[in-house]
Amino acid sequence: MKLSTLLQAVNIVGGNTDVEVRNIAYDSRKVEAGDVFVCIKGYATDGHTYVQKAIENGAAAIVAQDPITAEVPVVYVQDTRLALAQMSKVYYDGPDEKMKIIGVTGTNGKTTVTYLIKHILEQNGAKVGLIGTNQNMIGAQVIETERTTPESKELYAMFADMAQAGCTHVVMEVSSHALELSRVGGIRFAVGLFTNLTQDHLDFHGDMESYYLAKAKLFSVCEKAVINIDDAYGARMAKLAPSVLTYSIDAVSDLQASEIEISAKGVLYDAKLHEEMTSVHIAIPGRFSVYNSLAALGCAVQLGIDIDAAVRALLTAKGVKGRAEVVPTATNYTVLIDYAHTPDGLENIISTVNEFKTARVITVFGCGGDRDRTKRPLMGETAARLSDFVVVTSDNPRTENPEAIIDDIMPGVLKTDCPYVRITSRKDAIAYALKHAQEDDIIVLAGKGHETYQILNTGKIHFDEREVVAELLNNE
Repeated sequence: MKLSTLLQAVNIVGGNTDVEVRNIAYDSRKVEAGDVFVCIKGYATDGHTYVQKAIENGAAAIVAQDPITAEVPVVYVQDTRLALAQMSKVYYDGPDEKMKIIGVTGTNGKTTVTYLIKHILEQNGAKVGLIGTNQNMIGAQVIETERTTPESKELYAMFADMAQAGCTHVVMEVSSHALELSRVGGIRFAVGLFTNLTQDHLDFHGDMESYYLAKAKLFSVCEKAVINIDDAYGARMAKLAPSVLTYSIDAVSDLQASEIEISAKGVLYDAKLHEEMTSVHIAIPGRFSVYNSLAALGCAVQLGIDIDAAVRALLTAKGVKGRAEVVPTATNYTVLIDYAHTPDGLENIISTVNEFKTARVITVFGCGGDRDRTKRPLMGETAARLSDFVVVTSDNPRTENPEAIIDDIMPGVLKTDCPYVRITSRKDAIAYALKHAQEDDIIVLAGKGHETYQILNTGKIHFDEREVVAELLNNE
């Protein structure tokens, strides 16, 4: 392929584009004979300093934004990150244009919202690709992921695989980093969705305004928008977004929830779309599930799906594994699994459970070994302050002594009057909680979430808390 063809959408400053190239590379170690090497500036390294290495590995041409010396043709562009995305789109024959791309951005809720949208679409006949924090998927096929939004070269390659597999839609999390660093450059989103904005990633963006402006970039490249206007930044964003459908609980919006009932079994509420009213039930507990399901319903409507059909699909939605996940049991109490492994994470999940509890909250938790020790007493205090009973146990102790980790947790627990036990074996700790649970209690198994293993000083072992609960209850 001619380099000039790959660069057809790129703002070129100068250089020789009349070169035949085989593939695109932005990591000099992965360059092969005939590739064009794109110099990307990263946090720790700058691709411009690896030009000679790329040439030694066979690069036929270089794309750069800073002056370099090279014995192969060089093309200068204004922005190599954006150029990489635009070149990748051409290289993979514009796969994003063969499907409807839905982009979900915001601080919290992105993962769950993408899963709910995927479920609604699939229940209405679509084949859906998913790109996000937990995993990437092509239909039911799971592909492991390293970052929320892949680099543009890998992203377009994934789009190509999804299109080849017959996907009609792709639902993807779009991080602020991805928007700021042009990882999604060249994509025209069918729908852009905004959940909320709270403090995060300020080490990268510097301040909240810059963080907001990065998120806002999604709405300059989407055809339609779905925005939460209970969030102050969302209300601001809605004034700029195209063909917007707003959603809320408190504000007056296009799609609004009322008569909300929250229980351990999920949420039930009335949703009003313009003047049309419908009843929504989703089996994921917590007020956040109202927002997440409203977002998914709004997206479905923007994609042309009848809201009643979308509401029916939510009846069978299970959400994200390990996030406020209800474990099926034949007991008169409830077991929840959640990934919470920080003080903030524990605060969020236990506070959510406190919204709908009718009896006790029993929290089973520990702290990871070979990690930040200072958070251990904080987690102990948070769990004990918000729970009615705590079982302090092991998480992933790794090379540390599990008893020593619990010793670090206990000062926080002892700051409160909450009753507790300490049981080092996590399986035994879960067994204790199940044995002592009373009618309508809610047991929160915090820390492991979607993980199906435990890391001990002897190595990694299989440990899926869903299986552990089932085994323990079957043996009673």
